[in-house]
Amino acid sequence: MAYTTISTSTNYFDTRLYTGTGAENVVSDLGFNPDFVWFKKRSATEHHFLYDQVRGALKKIASSNQNAEGTETQTLKSFGSGGYTLGTSAEVNGSSVTYVAWNWKANGQGSANTDGSINTTYTSVNTTAGISISKYTGTGANGTVGHGLGVAPKLIMFKNLDTTTDWDVFFHDVGQGRRVHLNSSAAYNSSTAYMNDTYPTSSVFSVGAASNTNKSSSPMIAYCFADVTGYQRIGSWKGNSNAEGPMIYTGFKPAFVMSKNSNRNENWLIHDNKRGPINVNQTKLSPNDTSVDSTNSAFAMDFLSNGFKIRTTDTALNQSNEIYAYLAIAEAPLVGSNNIIATAR
Repeated sequence: MAYTTISTSTNYFDTRLYTGTGAENVVSDLGFNPDFVWFKKRSATEHHFLYDQVRGALKKIASSNQNAEGTETQTLKSFGSGGYTLGTSAEVNGSSVTYVAWNWKANGQGSANTDGSINTTYTSVNTTAGISISKYTGTGANGTVGHGLGVAPKLIMFKNLDTTTDWDVFFHDVGQGRRVHLNSSAAYNSSTAYMNDTYPTSSVFSVGAASNTNKSSSPMIAYCFADVTGYQRIGSWKGNSNAEGPMIYTGFKPAFVMSKNSNRNENWLIHDNKRGPINVNQTKLSPNDTSVDSTNSAFAMDFLSNGFKIRTTDTALNQSNEIYAYLAIAEAPLVGSNNIIATAR
């Protein structure tokens, strides 16, 4: 029996490395039509820019600052079959500049969700891959918002689209009354207001009166991720300050790992199998930071057939007794539809 219904992970998520052309460029080499794309310039400093079908092409937000949503005519100009069209902006397509794009498949722009007390304008959901994107208008009062996943999300990233505010990030293992900010290296802080001190359910997530998640009359975006056996896992590990660090079981060979030390001031980290194709994988970018792609033993981990293993004593990944939250997405399931066991690298 197959371990997961997803036999080819790159039908739902893929990392794409490319060199900019400086001229309009049609990308059509992905194995799916992307609905959420996250860009980062690798060879020069620049913000991380996020685009999605729910808000529409031309609408950018940056994980590395507090800025409200902006409109850009020469970045991601349109979504298309197997990819998108890039404009001439150096943010995503400068001549001879190297970039990474992390790409997800949801379900187009989606439609309104009325499961919660606050109706969404659009919710784009892919239950197979455990991702949904919801846009809603804040009320400034306690409420609930439908996410459409059918299971409770374990990671939600919130951004107020018309106000200069922090990103609020919920990780199940960090706690419902605690949040970290995607645009900041800061440790978690407690706030009962941002999610009304309530864990998400299989149909809705809760919001309080916080400006970051539910400011009255402000448009909000929420990116939700749920566990999918053999494809996606959201969890945590505890550091041990040992060079032979913890092994984190995911049930698949990772293609992408995003992590954060929730207990102290440390940058977020993103590792993937394209920028770090062999073990030890120590090439990182930080969602809260504009720095170039960097390789350092302080960020070392191995991608294994069934998870990943920390290979450093640095506090960014392995301080004793501190909690590290993560999102991991598969390169290949532990056992695929052909019942062949995935191998380590």
